Amino acid sequence: MISKAKIKLIHSLENKKGRCDEGLFVAEGPKIVADMMARARPRLIVATTDWAEYPSVSERYAEVLIECSADELCRASLLKTPQSVLALFAVDDFITKASLPSPHKLSIALDAVQDPGNLGTIIRIADWFGIEDIFLGEGCADPLNPKVVQATMGSLARVNICQTNLVDMIGQMSNDFPIYGTTLDGRNIYKESLTGTGLIVMGNEGNGISQEIKDRLTHKLYIPNNQHCTTAPDSLNVAVATAITCAEFRRRQL
Repeated sequence: MISKAKIKLIHSLENKKGRCDEGLFVAEGPKIVADMMARARPRLIVATTDWAEYPSVSERYAEVLIECSADELCRASLLKTPQSVLALFAVDDFITKASLPSPHKLSIALDAVQDPGNLGTIIRIADWFGIEDIFLGEGCADPLNPKVVQATMGSLARVNICQTNLVDMIGQMSNDFPIYGTTLDGRNIYKESLTGTGLIVMGNEGNGISQEIKDRLTHKLYIPNNQHCTTAPDSLNVAVATAITCAEFRRRQL
């Protein structure tokens, strides 16, 4: 049975203030919770009996394990359709600060990507293409927003998230470090030379990459369309553009 105090705690984590105050965030669903548990031990697991009594699950997997009914889980859950288990994880186990992109890997930086669904999808895209590090600039959605966590489908466990000031970070990088960004005035991505290392910058849903960061790009890229009419869209969704861009970078390594 889950107490009213625990339900109140879980619901408080739906808001950023609650997550900051408690240092915790919520993950829900068997796959997401299992993936996240591979990275860090949850502080609390709330689960229906069929999940909690699964042979591989015991109290050692969480500081506190509470078995409850489906109705109780429904009252605690932040989802419209609860999925047998939710867990609380420590923020510090999944978010880092004060780091620079590795010169030996391909990384992603996001400049004010505000939509939680887009951010979660981009984290999942990075995981799919084996990109381990994402740098979130100021103005980005909170990566531990429940909507972001659900959209990652567990990829948050395998991608390192660093919150930073992108302008300051880029200023600390060497002049020969390749910094790519998608812009409307860029060069055709399918005709440009792409390296297997560097930083890919993706911009805000409405305004793209800020001018201050755009001025520091070493390579401006453009994803061309096949439309020749005036009614064609003038841009792609940022998550879709990220997937296309990452796919092209990885294709060149085959």
